[in-house]
Amino acid sequence: MKKIIEWYNWIKFNWLKKAKLVNIDYVDVSKDPVRPNLDLKFRTSYGRKIYGLKYENEIVGVICVAYTNDIPTTEKELDLMSKVSHYEKNSNTAIAYTVWSHKKGAGKKIMEEAKKFLKGKADRIVTLSPLTPMATHYHIRNGAKLINLNPTTQNFEYKL
Repeated sequence: MKKIIEWYNWIKFNWLKKAKLVNIDYVDVSKDPVRPNLDLKFRTSYGRKIYGLKYENEIVGVICVAYTNDIPTTEKELDLMSKVSHYEKNSNTAIAYTVWSHKKGAGKKIMEEAKKFLKGKADRIVTLSPLTPMATHYHIRNGAKLINLNPTTQNFEYKL
């Protein structure tokens, strides 16, 4: 029985080895369960980026990143800090402000791929996460450390 379970899990998650992180210009923001209020222009201006986890011809996970030189505690701070860092060209922190996936295993994989991609491009990767058990469990399970608990958000830091 153990061999059958191992084989099943290997088949079920083997696709992850072929999935790659890609820069994307478009995402349906209404599908974002964390920040559907942030439009496409916000996500792609002032050096902000959208990365997708691509498997075959499908995007199975999404992570949106802003580059700053400080840690925001609100969406407004995220907006202002990323604009200032963009104009001053002094960003050193990648802020993952939303992550979601459409396929089991893609959420963990996209964070692993984002960390690899950002190593050498940023000194830190920090989240701007909602105060939800789901966000907390996701980041803790993926190896992040809680660094700030704010009135409406929380920040986790991943080692690069």
